[in-house]
Amino acid sequence: MFIQTEETPNPQTLKFIPENPVLTEDLGVKSLEFKRNQDASASPLAKRLLLVEGIEGVFFSADYVSITKQESFDWYVLKPVILGLLMEHFINGLPIYTGNTEEAVDESDPLIKQIREIIDTRVRPSVAMDGGDITFESFKDGIVYLKLRGACSGCPSSTETLKSGIENMLKYYVPEVQEVCQYAE
Repeated sequence: MFIQTEETPNPQTLKFIPENPVLTEDLGVKSLEFKRNQDASASPLAKRLLLVEGIEGVFFSADYVSITKQESFDWYVLKPVILGLLMEHFINGLPIYTGNTEEAVDESDPLIKQIREIIDTRVRPSVAMDGGDITFESFKDGIVYLKLRGACSGCPSSTETLKSGIENMLKYYVPEVQEVCQYAE
């Protein structure tokens, strides 16, 4: 099995692209993220990867896995371990996710529907190329709250991407949008 690696704009995150799909449509989710000190029992692969010293986060998309490391660790040490775990997992045909995947989506508000559509069609594909994801969380009092995941969550240019790129686009297409902020859990 061949797994390609790509750098991302976030120096602490690498993108691993296997020849097999990572998340399939039957799971009902477009992406999943797990961080150290978070319960990853619903993902056998995330659980194993997060046991590796130096790995801070695991992000799954349809066709890649992004791994975020601690700054004090080097990729030349972590990369072979990660590649070995990924290859073993995919070769053995093990599941990526075994948990509940039902996501509540409020499509009753036409503004929310329009904002979601812009995010899904114009923003997410670009962000995915950099090893991350961005998801709509809420729209309240003219403010759109978005959650950055994968390589984007710790990227030095994420604030600029939110404010300069996404905020300007949403304001153009949806005049009711006054601001875009990162969703804080």
